[in-house]
Amino acid sequence: MAVAVVFAVVAILLFLGSFFTRRRFGLLGLALTAGATLTTIWDYEAGLIVAGLGIVPEGPVTSAVTLSIIVLLPAILLLFHGYSYKRPIGRVVGSLLFTVLALAFLVEPIGYALPLEGLGADIYRWLIEYRELIISAGVVAAVIDLFFTKPASLAESNKKKR
Repeated sequence: MAVAVVFAVVAILLFLGSFFTRRRFGLLGLALTAGATLTTIWDYEAGLIVAGLGIVPEGPVTSAVTLSIIVLLPAILLLFHGYSYKRPIGRVVGSLLFTVLALAFLVEPIGYALPLEGLGADIYRWLIEYRELIISAGVVAAVIDLFFTKPASLAESNKKKR
């Protein structure tokens, strides 16, 4: 059950962060992908650095926290800079897509640190089973969203022509 609670709390925080900052999904989704790529490169070394600093006690929790931070850090930085949605429906859809993609990237690190029993284990197995599909669809959707993003200078010049 702890897995379900942790995923719910993380999902709510990610959704609210994305929703209130109004950032577009495309850039955030690709930032999550960049963070996930960095975790494959820095996995072992980052865990050693965090354990050496004494921030988190050494063990599976250290690895989970470190990997989660590396995955989320590029996207968190972009929450404060970048293109934004103008309409509420875009904000909701973009925030949902961002949350689902982030959870797909975080399912393994969170699963390493938490005990998997009962309903939590079932949820975890389901997420692991569909993880690659969710990530693939999410990255494609992020790239597509970037195609619909107009630079601010183009958007302003189009308004002036009208």
